[in-house]
Amino acid sequence: MTLPSFKQQLAAGRPLVGLWQALANPYSAEICARQGFDWLLLDGEHSPNSIESLLAQAQAIAAFPVECIVRVAFGEPVVIKQYLDLGLHTLLVPMVETAEQAAGLVRACRYPPHGIRGVSSATSRGANFGIDADYLHTASEKITLIVQIESRLGLENVAEIAAVDGVDALFIGPSDLAASLGHLGNPRHPEVTEAIDAAYAAISAAGKPAGIFALSPDHARASFAQGFAFASVGTDIGLIINGARDVLQAVRG
Repeated sequence: MTLPSFKQQLAAGRPLVGLWQALANPYSAEICARQGFDWLLLDGEHSPNSIESLLAQAQAIAAFPVECIVRVAFGEPVVIKQYLDLGLHTLLVPMVETAEQAAGLVRACRYPPHGIRGVSSATSRGANFGIDADYLHTASEKITLIVQIESRLGLENVAEIAAVDGVDALFIGPSDLAASLGHLGNPRHPEVTEAIDAAYAAISAAGKPAGIFALSPDHARASFAQGFAFASVGTDIGLIINGARDVLQAVRG
């Protein structure tokens, strides 16, 4: 199903609710895609995914009106090139800490002369295997680059990162941010909350949409009320765990 680019969806101003996909399985991804989420995040960083399993999940959800976001393991140009060639046009890059790093990611997403992305459109799923004759000239319109702020250094540089042309959105990861601030396992610590508020203010001042991995549905609603444009409300693994615990507790009482 053809959707507007994710940056276009963000610009529309409607809060976009997402769900993390950590099971690395196309069957579960399809089930989640049928439920009405605005976006699903396929995790190439912390989940047991290969490039083939990411592609299979993307193909499984392609028939549904849900954005497929893929988190790369790290922001390396060769990896980014491969993901984009597979048609994974909305990328989340973890642990972005400087404007220079962010600018390098933008270049990795763009063809020369504006970037360093290699050209292989005739065999690229992203270019509809060569059928999309204009792809080389319009690819940047389809791509949404989201950078993840999740460290003390990233926080210190968030305004400069947000100002980088070609960075389409910024996403805050409370758990790694908490660890970087000395509060491992406690993303609700007041210092972490204050840091997130400060990061959101800087992102908003730069005119860029902000996203967050919400810690609960209540946290997601509060984040949307604050002005966050998109938020994850949990993980597929979490849904299974919670559902299993609930049904077992209901039986054992």
